[in-house]
Amino acid sequence: MSACAISPEEELHWLALRLVPGLGTLGSIRLIEQFRSPVTIFRSSTSDLVAAGLSASTARSISSGCSFDEAVQQQEKLRQFDAKVITLHDPLYPPQLRAIFDPPLLLFTRGNVDLLTSPSISVVGTRRPTPYGLAATERLSADLAQAGLTITSGMARGVDTAGHKAALASKGNTIAVFGCGVDVLYPADNRHLRDEIALRGLIISEFPLGAPAYPQNFPIRNRIVSGLALGVLVIEGAQHSGSAITARLAVEQGKEVFAVPGNITSKMSWAPNLLIKQGTAKLVQEWSDVVNELPADVRRSLVKRGQKQLLLDGGITIPEGEEKEALAPIEILSRKLLSRLQIDVPQSLDDLFESFDAVSSSELIAALFDLEMNGLVRQLPGRTFVKVW
Repeated sequence: MSACAISPEEELHWLALRLVPGLGTLGSIRLIEQFRSPVTIFRSSTSDLVAAGLSASTARSISSGCSFDEAVQQQEKLRQFDAKVITLHDPLYPPQLRAIFDPPLLLFTRGNVDLLTSPSISVVGTRRPTPYGLAATERLSADLAQAGLTITSGMARGVDTAGHKAALASKGNTIAVFGCGVDVLYPADNRHLRDEIALRGLIISEFPLGAPAYPQNFPIRNRIVSGLALGVLVIEGAQHSGSAITARLAVEQGKEVFAVPGNITSKMSWAPNLLIKQGTAKLVQEWSDVVNELPADVRRSLVKRGQKQLLLDGGITIPEGEEKEALAPIEILSRKLLSRLQIDVPQSLDDLFESFDAVSSSELIAALFDLEMNGLVRQLPGRTFVKVW
């Protein structure tokens, strides 16, 4: 899928609308709902704009076109940094995000914009994680990315950074949501990570290019971190931390909330433990605890993707037209595999092929991945498998 092609003039009008002083997100959206397009808005009279619910001063700002000079500068910066603007009307605008109460009018992006419509999980947590918190972040983010979910976070120090890095290290997808312009480096020590995400993942922001990382921007951007995803996974955070705020936003948006339990003597465990205690969040020990709570259609797509990847990793191709049959769940074979696998002795894929010589390789791999997605089997490095205790 590609971004909806809009003319430079239309893009300029969208940017100008975003930059009108005092208009705000909700005001912009209300105008779009009434006038259908920014071009129509800027061609409307001041009295029409006031009748649409704007204050006289804001209506005059729009009529005067005072935001167009800055919009022209934004267009130049977009070209300079190879960035793109995704408008609220663009097919690539994430449906999950569009459904929240106050979706951003525009998304400024750098990287692979197709990731905007991929199934994602937001991983959030403290900027000062414990060694346990870091280990949990790295393991769960890598496992979820390998399962086919895009890891979304805010690229702050600590848990955010660890989640992005784990997703990239596992050759998975990741989205970084900035609280500043997508051309601004923040935090300064994440220069390499920012460049790698721009190359292999996606950076997005609702703030124009050049916008500084003001402290008040980060609570605002958290609604995008939660809004983009199917659910939010909280890994360590204090009682009134940003991760606790993001979890609250997720609940308000009707998203699933997950939490990794922590040490009861650690202040960093307060947010996830309280969320679990209140019944707001589901306790997570393994990546499958997250995947099993996702909508059925998402789980099916992840299973299909994972099975295909296992086949490709094994050098196996499926003739066209036989894919559906080869990737269908095989319950009898799954039960036989489960009885063959052991908890503490990893078995290679080649050994399993020999043990089930009457079964095709594609069927065996389909059954293995089905067991893995249900949390009954775990794949270890080297394409070896063990039964989950």
